[in-house]
Amino acid sequence: MALAVELARENVERASGGPFGAAIFSLDQGRLLAVGVNSVVRLNSSVLHAEMLAIMRAQRALGRYTLNRAPGYALYTSCEPCAMCLGGILWSGVRRLVCAAPAAAARQAGFDEGPVDAASYAALERAGIEVRRGVLAEPASAVIARYRALGRPIYNP
Repeated sequence: MALAVELARENVERASGGPFGAAIFSLDQGRLLAVGVNSVVRLNSSVLHAEMLAIMRAQRALGRYTLNRAPGYALYTSCEPCAMCLGGILWSGVRRLVCAAPAAAARQAGFDEGPVDAASYAALERAGIEVRRGVLAEPASAVIARYRALGRPIYNP
């Protein structure tokens, strides 16, 4: 999780994107497979969230469209995902989702996370995805607050 939060922090400090980072690791050895940072503004695409980029890069690295095969993979994200990313996670094949900052931190900064509620997470769990929330929540929330304090773009208010 520390890597996902650090990626988010670096993205803010370098003014290269939004305050969100993600990393995918193998479940068996904890080997890093792929990372992603929010690139919406920099690359002019509303779908380039950290989670989506990490998933796309992981699948490309493995040469397959799913992450559901052995050894299994975990997605660590610096903030609870928005509605789009939750859908992508559901279909990605990851077996574990670990989140840092609560979605409330993103909303407080002005981001619209879309229709996300308890049922969204229940759907992941029904699909066999283990969900853990609140890991390193304070430092991750601080990254989001810093982004807002710096006056950086809130691209989906």
